Amino acid sequence: MEPKDSIEVIKNIGKTRAAQLNKLGIETVEDLVEYYPRDYEDRSTYVPLDEVEPGKVNTIRGRVCGKPEAKKIRSMTIVNARITAGKGFIECVWFNQPYVRNQLTPGREYSFTGRVTEKFGRIQMESPDYEPVNENSLNTGRIVPVYTVPNKMSQKIIRGCIKDAMDSVEGTLEEYMPHSILEKHDLCSREFAVKNIHFPESDTAFFKARRRLVFDELLLLQLHLLELKGNVCSKKSTVKIEDQDDTEIRKKIGFKLTDAQERVLNEIKSDFKSGFIMNRLIQGDVGSGKTAVAMIAAYIAVNNGYQAVLMAPTDVLANQHYKSFFDVFEPLGIKCELLTSGLKKREKERAYDNIETGYSKIVIGTHALIQDRVKYNNLGLVITDEQHRFGVRQREMLANKGDEPHVLVMTATPIPRTLALILYGDLDISIIDKLPPGRQKIDTFAVNHSYYQRLYAFIKKEAAKGRQAYIICPMIEENDKTELRAVISYTDELDRNILPELKVSCVHGKMKNDEKQEIMESFARGEIDVLVSTTVIEVGINVPNATLMIIENAERFGLSALHQLRGRVGRGSEKSYCILVSDTKNKTSKERLEIMCKTNDGFVISEKDLTLRGPGDFFGTRQHGLPEMKIANLYKDIDILKEVQQTAIELYKEDRELKSVENSLLRNKIFDIFTTKVKKICL
Repeated sequence: MEPKDSIEVIKNIGKTRAAQLNKLGIETVEDLVEYYPRDYEDRSTYVPLDEVEPGKVNTIRGRVCGKPEAKKIRSMTIVNARITAGKGFIECVWFNQPYVRNQLTPGREYSFTGRVTEKFGRIQMESPDYEPVNENSLNTGRIVPVYTVPNKMSQKIIRGCIKDAMDSVEGTLEEYMPHSILEKHDLCSREFAVKNIHFPESDTAFFKARRRLVFDELLLLQLHLLELKGNVCSKKSTVKIEDQDDTEIRKKIGFKLTDAQERVLNEIKSDFKSGFIMNRLIQGDVGSGKTAVAMIAAYIAVNNGYQAVLMAPTDVLANQHYKSFFDVFEPLGIKCELLTSGLKKREKERAYDNIETGYSKIVIGTHALIQDRVKYNNLGLVITDEQHRFGVRQREMLANKGDEPHVLVMTATPIPRTLALILYGDLDISIIDKLPPGRQKIDTFAVNHSYYQRLYAFIKKEAAKGRQAYIICPMIEENDKTELRAVISYTDELDRNILPELKVSCVHGKMKNDEKQEIMESFARGEIDVLVSTTVIEVGINVPNATLMIIENAERFGLSALHQLRGRVGRGSEKSYCILVSDTKNKTSKERLEIMCKTNDGFVISEKDLTLRGPGDFFGTRQHGLPEMKIANLYKDIDILKEVQQTAIELYKEDRELKSVENSLLRNKIFDIFTTKVKKICL
């Protein structure tokens, strides 16, 4: 049996079970072997019968005393078995599992793990897992793996499937890590690691196994990102951009840059003059002034005879940027062009011509910018905004439209620097860590739904001052199964009954782009008092007159999302507020809301978000065209990450294309993960 064979070659996996596993992305034997546990339960310690604790899960060892009994009460079958050990005994009971009666052999010794309850002065164990006592136990009497399982599949079944898969490939798992790296970093073999991550022989074996697999996962990712970057020291560029007098554009921007903005701008200018391709990320909190820095960079590129292009993830954000750039650049005699999928055919054709002839020097748009039809005249600078909304390859495709242009990436998602090296490992990182003068702290409060009348009064009070409000809901339409606020029904309720004197409208992702754009522009002009929305407004709408953000069912959002939404207000000179509405009793959710009330610092929030939610949700790696982490935790594995980053750089410098015999298997593994598998998710 080969690791790449279909899982259906494994015994006990037929078409139905294979279809269930396919839903988890498990298609091959190797996929199943590398489907790592999400948690573990320690069932290795047997509790004497006289020491079992009611209300807790206990593991016991005892013999079945007599044939188990099965009783039918109405539609329920109850199986009872008396288990003896020493002088004591305990009743085990199973509900609607009649087959248990024939699986337990009288007089045979078993391990049982289950919750013990006390009823009518007698203790019993309810629906325990059980196995004959032997060295090959998978479900009791040992440290037991816990997996994410599909519907209608039990932990017991998936453990058995994985054990069968591991037995089938024993001795055939390829060791792709170079021996020199294994030796230098004291790493165990891949086969030992895979075996002991599923069914650890001991605590020591588990930690050795996990360290090896985390090291593997992070090293493969780092090497791939270095490959994307092209060279640790960057590639030489044919685009020559010299510094220019930027006095005029600074006047048009209309405010003095902060020290942080000036520092980042100088880093960009240094990149321009270095003779190498710039690949730089500007990371800054909401409202920190990233766009102003990008404008000056574009101005310098244009005055060197090049075109500059800015790609945004949505039509709304692209239109927002176009208006901002138009207002600044057109008075300076620099033509701006908008290209989105929402344009009419005639408008697109005109845009194509203006871009190809070089008439338009600044080009702003969405994914439409990377279509084959678009030909640039002399592309020198590529800017992508809200990088986390794009795949790595999409950014790459845009850059390939020119002759090695400089690349500038912007994100308003603050990420701790060390962790950003993983997510944006192919970029140099600049951080704008100060807000421009005039930006006020947004007062944030967490309340429950009993505050509704006060909230509505607050909306009316702000509207009476000529201000506007957002209300964010996590759903579009009502769902009988939940009590979440829904955009469409709530808008109707507000408009008809609660705020009839105000103009209330809604926007959501299922609307057509032009309809969505029209409503947002109307809100920006002050024609709408209250805008009810989904998170479609998380990025891309700038309304300085909006001073109130109300987020319904706030527990449904991650910290970073809440912070991004809050950043839609407080963009003008007036005092602004964010109200988080939630009835949650969940401890983690309440902690998340408390953090929002305590700080406006995006970097503090990002640290907490990473701690509370884990890296998978935080980074959303699928958006980057990168596979999700199977085992590494970027928050907990910082030490391994640093070790890996240094190893990757050294390896890359010594053998950039990994062509040596020792590195060839590592190269093949990278290709397998980031070409074969990622192709399915990145575009």
